[in-house]
Amino acid sequence: MAGKGGPTNLEKEQMFGMAEKEMEYRVDLFNRLTKTCFEKCVEKRYKEAELNMGD
Repeated sequence: MAGKGGPTNLEKEQMFGMAEKEMEYRVDLFNRLTKTCFEKCVEKRYKEAELNMGD
């Protein structure tokens, strides 16, 4: 980081880029976990075409 004046524009861009990459990683991780959970836990065949009360 820069001395007294705070972060420079280049440092701000680098921090923003790092935060953006981290968010992309977290979104990808969430999507993969959700997909895995649905593949393991959610039944793919439906017995009835419509949902009933309590579903």
